[in-house]
Amino acid sequence: MKEIIILGSTGSIGRQTLDIVRNYPDLFNVVGMSCNSNIELFNRQIAEFKPEYVFVNDKDSRLKCELCGAVMLESSESLASINKGQIVVTAMVGISGLLPTIAAINSGKDIALANKETLVAGGEIVIKLAKEKGVNIYPVDSEHSAIWQSSNYGKAKDIKGLILTASGGAFRGKSKKELENVKAIDALKHPTWNMGAKVTIDSATLMNKGLEIIEAKHLFNISAEKISVVIHKQSIIHSLVTYNDNSVIAELSYPDMRLPIQLALTYPSKIDTKLPELDLAEVAKLTFEKPDLNTFPCLGIAMECAKKGGYYPTIMNGANEIAVQAFLNDKIGFYDIPDIIEKAINKCETQKPVTLDGVFEIDNMARIIAMDLIK
Repeated sequence: MKEIIILGSTGSIGRQTLDIVRNYPDLFNVVGMSCNSNIELFNRQIAEFKPEYVFVNDKDSRLKCELCGAVMLESSESLASINKGQIVVTAMVGISGLLPTIAAINSGKDIALANKETLVAGGEIVIKLAKEKGVNIYPVDSEHSAIWQSSNYGKAKDIKGLILTASGGAFRGKSKKELENVKAIDALKHPTWNMGAKVTIDSATLMNKGLEIIEAKHLFNISAEKISVVIHKQSIIHSLVTYNDNSVIAELSYPDMRLPIQLALTYPSKIDTKLPELDLAEVAKLTFEKPDLNTFPCLGIAMECAKKGGYYPTIMNGANEIAVQAFLNDKIGFYDIPDIIEKAINKCETQKPVTLDGVFEIDNMARIIAMDLIK
């Protein structure tokens, strides 16, 4: 039986991970869980899955936690470091996932990575540390899981390039003029996936795909110039790998995050998912189009940051997190998001060697600049 720790059990990925545990109680045992503030759901999860260790980030919510015999720890890092668990599902949102992921790696646990900002902000550090510790990082994003599978679980040596597919988000096909006055409530209406608010806004701006380019660069040790994006509204092909002979291998399935989550937990085995089998005749039509970088400038910004490397992705990510939250709170407009990110990039120091302290220093600087711009 595999022991699992879930960082962010009340979020979309965390809940779907628990669905898998619920379906396969003989294969998985949840020994640790954390949440931010959704204490009512967290209490129900504790009662059902009976973890030995828990952590609640919000102090007021922590006081309402019904432990049911579990031990309350002082941080996500301490939870990731307990002397139990073979794999940690990092389902937290934003750069808050970086330190717990490093703590888990240092304690020798494999990572089921659902927190893309960990590699966007600190990819060089995290990948190097995982290699030093002999720890595996299994991708949970549907796109990276598709690349992982289509590249023989990262073992293929003759890869020419990677193609990330994007649904296009809530505003696919819209013109720049049509998007000038949209609100967060409009951006949250994703046509395909049911995700958290931050990820859904990132999908609407196409920043989510930009973050995935940077993540793929680190996960698969490939230059950003060899990673491209194509809009595929049906979300059936989850990404593709192009080989040196120009053949292309893709992974197809109905859009359901339980598939990549389960593979990360069961690798190298593929087991029944209890999900519907893909019927191509029913799908009937698959379409593709190039992304419009003029209408969705966040993707272009991320592509440039991916190529430059260093602290550029860290600055971009920090400013984006602040801008997205401001957009969700109706404090700024849709096109203020890329404007704030670009200004933060231009104002931040980028020449220092990349260190963990440097990542948090630069991230904090980017956030302060972004908040000042919003004011």
